[in-house]
Amino acid sequence: MKRDPDNAAPISPFRLRLATSEDDREIIALSSEVYRNSPSWASIQLESHRAVFPEGQFVVVRKDTNAVIGMAASLIVLWDDYQLNTAWRDFTDGGMFTNHDPGGHTLYGAEIMIHPAFQGKGAGSLLYNARVDLAQRLGLWRIRAGARLRDYHKYADSMSAEAYTAAVVRGDLVDRTLTFQLRRGFSVLGVVSNYLRHDPESLGHAAVIEWKNPQIKR
Repeated sequence: MKRDPDNAAPISPFRLRLATSEDDREIIALSSEVYRNSPSWASIQLESHRAVFPEGQFVVVRKDTNAVIGMAASLIVLWDDYQLNTAWRDFTDGGMFTNHDPGGHTLYGAEIMIHPAFQGKGAGSLLYNARVDLAQRLGLWRIRAGARLRDYHKYADSMSAEAYTAAVVRGDLVDRTLTFQLRRGFSVLGVVSNYLRHDPESLGHAAVIEWKNPQIKR
């Protein structure tokens, strides 16, 4: 990453903006690259996201080529309508986000993905910061999401998903998804199974995570 010669601040090679219909083809291709053994997003789903909650849909593009290398999709939910062990497909109405509830207090992070070639280079932080800014601007209480336990398949024969998650929280193990989110200020509320139907890496397991808006006193 280049640095500004005047103040030595890092200059990101990426730019964040709201998603548009012109991004659909690249988002679908990105999804196929990130989740090679799982179904990718479909145009009808991406169109629905923008229709119900356009300000919650972000992409990160390369400044030099404008290619989409990351995306984040979210909706607002009334948490009391769900349970901690609710599956992703129910939190997102089958990926359509038509259950988006502007009267809710929780920003639900349905998706964040970065192209493998650009992971660890700051693109993910741009997306997480955008979500935090959105939650604060809308006066939401929190951000919650299901952090798929990306590296759990390596340990599934020797420990439960709960034990694996506890080890990641303690810092004894590193999970490429959950560890990053913990470093972004999220905490773990619990562990659920069957969160995702088609994910050989997590074997369907996810940690339910939460970021609390410090601007809201409850």
